[in-house]
Amino acid sequence: MLTKKIKIKMLELNAVDRIHLAEILLDSLDKTDEQIEKIWVKESENRYQAYKEGRVKGISLEHLHAF
Repeated sequence: MLTKKIKIKMLELNAVDRIHLAEILLDSLDKTDEQIEKIWVKESENRYQAYKEGRVKGISLEHLHAF
């Protein structure tokens, strides 16, 4: 019910205010989870180390363009 009321009020705003509201909402969704970020950093470091040690092979850019 509250969402419906907010939607009605939001649509009554002028275009510029709706744009600002949309920006605020999108920014609120674009937050980095520090725990997930740490996990990805560790994973990327592990993958790079495996590459340097020859445990995994890289793929050439030309090969990727073939897809």
